Amino acid sequence: MTERKISIDPITRLEGHGKIEIFLDENGMPEDAVLQVPELRGFEEFSRGRKGEEMPRITERICGVCPEAHHFASTKALDAAFSTAPPRTALDLRELLYNSYIFADHLLHLFYLGGPDFLVEDGKKAERNIVGVINALGEEAGKKVISTRRLAHEAIEIIGGHQVHPVTGVPGGLSQGITPEEKDKLISIGESALDFARETLDLFREKVIDTEKFGSLVDDREYSLNSYYMGLVGDRGEVSFYDGDIRVVDPAGEEFLRTETSEAMDLLEERVEPWTYVKFPYLKEVGWKDFQAGEDSGVFRVGPLARLNVAEGMKTDLAQEEYERYVDHFDGTPVHQTYAYHWARLIEMVQAAERINKLASKEGITSDDLRSPVEEPGEGVGVIEAARGTLIHGYNLDDEGLVESANMIVPTTSNSAALSISIKQAALEALDDGMNDEQVLNQVEMGFRPYDPCLACATHSVDGGLNVGLSIYDSEGELIKEIER
Repeated sequence: MTERKISIDPITRLEGHGKIEIFLDENGMPEDAVLQVPELRGFEEFSRGRKGEEMPRITERICGVCPEAHHFASTKALDAAFSTAPPRTALDLRELLYNSYIFADHLLHLFYLGGPDFLVEDGKKAERNIVGVINALGEEAGKKVISTRRLAHEAIEIIGGHQVHPVTGVPGGLSQGITPEEKDKLISIGESALDFARETLDLFREKVIDTEKFGSLVDDREYSLNSYYMGLVGDRGEVSFYDGDIRVVDPAGEEFLRTETSEAMDLLEERVEPWTYVKFPYLKEVGWKDFQAGEDSGVFRVGPLARLNVAEGMKTDLAQEEYERYVDHFDGTPVHQTYAYHWARLIEMVQAAERINKLASKEGITSDDLRSPVEEPGEGVGVIEAARGTLIHGYNLDDEGLVESANMIVPTTSNSAALSISIKQAALEALDDGMNDEQVLNQVEMGFRPYDPCLACATHSVDGGLNVGLSIYDSEGELIKEIER
């Protein structure tokens, strides 16, 4: 009897909880695949009626991995809603904290989440984790990974007040600054981050980028997706995490649009499907053409790969050198190969380290000029590049500054359609190659890990269970086989 459905529930090594459903045709080959998130988030609803200035501390509870992104997307939305522009010192400190977050989050993915797929040679399932990575690289290297990430979170705490959920972002600036002693500590952290970034570049060139295992995946056009791409760019068209214009390029790499972030909400429509609580944003001007990519489909991608595709280069020297090596490898941009997300993420981690190092040493960073006056409340949109891609917060405040409505479009939501397509590609390749049960499980999961999806951002889980397995059903819907993990 032909097997018609494969479920991987839940998927692992990501933030949040979800499952993959793969539907097979009569010949047992993948016909469709979706990333299903069955839990409800609801932050837009219970934010109504709250004071606008409370939003940066409410919305960051969406996620324990990227609270900094929600904190400052929210704060920037309030800057716009209260018609205020933060002073230079506040902007520098915000960006310093934010690059510390990008650095720590990309490090997390490269060594804890996505990295085990490549750093652990021929690792069994029990070894594809941070412990396996430490065993592969050595105890000293493992200790440095852990201690360097801890230092980045110390930088976040110095500026943000807390290591996990910052509290200092307010409309018009920051609620506190840093002391000369804290500046010295931040300079030391910046130097450590930059040293680590240099070492990680060498390590990944040797262990990942220049290996046959990674090369065969990153150069395999079966794992490509010719989509549109969205990201923030600076004045010179460079990758910019904290601020900039929204730029979108089409699958050929031609500029589709470039606009101020205040127009972000007008660029997108959101589609709802009955089998998931995650919405599917698409480019309004192009339209929805079901789960497919291409010039005629409004499906777009965000995140490290997208940011390097929409930009004309990096903001810092060492990152620019690696970016040029990356572009040469692919004979230019846009790069459509999904596994290139990993390499792009490495380049961005280097830029973040360089920016920490530069901003921490900046003259005037200890100034107490931290907040500008606010005007009457109104409507505001805040856009920032979270580690996983473009994050948009939009608020409408009433005359008393209370939230009348809120909308948040998170990176994993924007990537959800592309994720489903990539999962289908990975499943097709795995089953076509005749892989065994465990190999199929891992290959399909490897298909979504380049996106580094954050399902806690896309929704919120009620059930935190972590039992992993794969269930296969026949054409009548009867369970015929289970693979336990």
